[in-house]
Amino acid sequence: MYLNPVMKAIIIAVTVALTAVSSTSAYFDFGDVEIKDFEETTGEQGGNVIILPTEEDHPLFNDDKLGVFDFSGIIGSAQPEPEPEPEPVPGDTDEDGIQDDFDLDGKTDVIPGAVKEVVNTSEMPVWDKSGEYMEINKLMLVNRSNPVTADYVPVDLVRPDYYATNRSESGQYMTREACDAFNKLAGDAEALGYEIVVTTAYRSYNFQSYLYNMYVERDGQEAADRKSAKPGTSEHQSGLTADVSSPSVGYELVQDYGDTAEGIWLAENCYKYGFILRFPEGKEGITGYMYEPWHIRYVGQDVARTIYALDITFEEYCEQYLNL
Repeated sequence: MYLNPVMKAIIIAVTVALTAVSSTSAYFDFGDVEIKDFEETTGEQGGNVIILPTEEDHPLFNDDKLGVFDFSGIIGSAQPEPEPEPEPVPGDTDEDGIQDDFDLDGKTDVIPGAVKEVVNTSEMPVWDKSGEYMEINKLMLVNRSNPVTADYVPVDLVRPDYYATNRSESGQYMTREACDAFNKLAGDAEALGYEIVVTTAYRSYNFQSYLYNMYVERDGQEAADRKSAKPGTSEHQSGLTADVSSPSVGYELVQDYGDTAEGIWLAENCYKYGFILRFPEGKEGITGYMYEPWHIRYVGQDVARTIYALDITFEEYCEQYLNL
């Protein structure tokens, strides 16, 4: 079979492009013919020059001699196979700063520095969406140093299935994603014999202003600042937060709730559903607020799992992982 020079150039170019050449011990596999014992040098333009053997060694080519073909200006240098992607290691973070937690063998999720035991991510609860989720920033930090504007209203607010009937319906809405997560949490708790319901969730700027001023008038400025946020600095305005309670404390918001069976279960399991106890005990110096075992904040399952395992506050997480 005769191949003209143009055809041979195409064949060799394709072969070089598809094959990484490192030494004369390598070979091109062209159909049923192996082209061995070639030489490689550097062309004038810096690319590879392949010097093929004569046709008597390879009857596929019936020229007297294949000659020297410099394809450096056509396909450039033959490159070695790319290195495989390195295996991820514990503590890696992706673009949004969220830690990807796993060990090297991929069998057990590990969070470096964890002080509390957590379930593997494969064992975390799952639930169906009640609808399409609108884009929200689950990791928005709202506190005295990071206020929101008076006109901020979260999107996609819906009422959960589990709520206190002795509270106003207008204050019991959450963003859909957080609401779906809470419904799963409350449903799983109910299956275990625990009743956990939302008392209040979203609050507008104006309502928070009324509430805060009421506490100031009743308890004084210093006491009010320990338990109530000034308007614009309350997480309730984010739509990602809920105050929850149970019949064991008359659906009230009291610190004794943390000692009830429901409160203990909530503290130990809410991370599985993407929630954290936003104002944990002994952390007032960091959060600025007294211990509130009823106040849960939705941040998503991965982040909640990390915060729980490390026993840190949301402020500390944002500083360490999000550089906020």
